[in-house]
Amino acid sequence: MNDITSIPQAIDLAARGQITLLDVREAGEVSASGTAKGAVHIPLGLLPLKADPKAPDYDRRLEGKPVAVFCAAGARAGRAVALLQQFGHQAVNIGGFGDWCGCGGPVQRG
Repeated sequence: MNDITSIPQAIDLAARGQITLLDVREAGEVSASGTAKGAVHIPLGLLPLKADPKAPDYDRRLEGKPVAVFCAAGARAGRAVALLQQFGHQAVNIGGFGDWCGCGGPVQRG
């Protein structure tokens, strides 16, 4: 998973269905700007409940593939990666949503 070194690489892997994109921004941020096409949205504050396979609210969309995490600028994504790794997920911080958009990553709204 550490072989993702750039947003363009993440865009390509996401398009091929080889990674799960995870947006950890708050709901208001996502409503205002949209998110990466196909991304799972779990705000950072809810991630401990959703990323723990033993928790009743575990989100199975985090299973089976490496998780590429982004937020607005990259700081929350870094915290999310550490948390995901604690629960045994393969995860990498790909930075901010603006970086994704700046590299031509597809965006979905609504």
